[in-house]
Amino acid sequence: MKPKSRIVNIPVYQPGKPIEEVKRELGLTEVTKLASNENPYGSAPSVQQAIAAELTQLHLYPDGGAVELTAELAASLGVTSEQIIFGCGSDEIIALITRAFLEPGDETIMADQTFSVYKSNADIEGAAVHEVPLKDGVHDLPGMLAQINDRTKIVWVCNPNNPTGTIVDEAELVQFMDQVPSHVLVVLDEAYYEYVVDGAYPQSIPMLSKYPNLVILRTFSKIYGLAALRIGYGVGGADVIKLINQVREPFNTSRIGQAAARQALRDQDFVQECRTKNREGIEYLTGHFERLGLSYFPSQTNFIMVDTGHPAMEVFQSMLSRGVIIRAGHHKYPTYIRVTVGTARENEIFIRALEETLQERTAAV
Repeated sequence: MKPKSRIVNIPVYQPGKPIEEVKRELGLTEVTKLASNENPYGSAPSVQQAIAAELTQLHLYPDGGAVELTAELAASLGVTSEQIIFGCGSDEIIALITRAFLEPGDETIMADQTFSVYKSNADIEGAAVHEVPLKDGVHDLPGMLAQINDRTKIVWVCNPNNPTGTIVDEAELVQFMDQVPSHVLVVLDEAYYEYVVDGAYPQSIPMLSKYPNLVILRTFSKIYGLAALRIGYGVGGADVIKLINQVREPFNTSRIGQAAARQALRDQDFVQECRTKNREGIEYLTGHFERLGLSYFPSQTNFIMVDTGHPAMEVFQSMLSRGVIIRAGHHKYPTYIRVTVGTARENEIFIRALEETLQERTAAV
């Protein structure tokens, strides 16, 4: 069988190693996973009750348009239902956007170290990808603007950026949007929106009325703790969302996912509690990084990217042998690892394993 030539060399996305696999491979009884930016506090108890209530309905197809969830979210955001699309995680919305807008010969722009799914989906559609280097871990919006030409269809801005955790502020984003040509779609990925505490962070939803070429992505996978249920969404102008909906498969979100997301949206006390605990965790981790003399990117997410001063994959393996799973392999930052902010106990386990690893690596040099 002969596949499309342009997919042959596309790398398969590598998720964080599963806990059970690490236990089996290394013979460990306890493993701490801080690799996939999951919410260590799970989901709200009220959400778990909403899920249980759906278990008698598993023989029925879900609402293909997620009508009730869409209406509740639209009211919460202050937009119309026609401005929202749901997907199997925001990853699917990314794929739908590239399917709807990119053709061979088109061009798309993104940072050189950002969420890899933008590039893989653009490659599948045969578009040319222009990657603009980050500046101090932050999107270089003027540099991205300079790459736009008549063939440019989409610019991707991950804000906060994954994996660096940094943000572009509202003034920078508005200045950028004011200069982006109207034929270019700007996709603003805000998967970690609810974790941000910086007052300079853009309030993007009101920008939709001014910029019809803007689409905002968010998800229930992170602070809401519904990663297993795969439900994310896009918000934009009704005309743009209609075009994306035209390439969406029916029944792309589950009954359980929709019910859980509705209840999660209502339980903002849980969101606030998780945001507070996460910020406490960031302060704990960065305090220890400074004690150890390690530089890191200032994070507005539930993860931190820190420079270990040693080859990151070697640090990864050493941490793994100690039962701690983190992320490494960021090609532009070969000595950096990314760690999810865990519970207080998980953070302590991580710091202890990191100290042991750094001592081991220093002794080996």
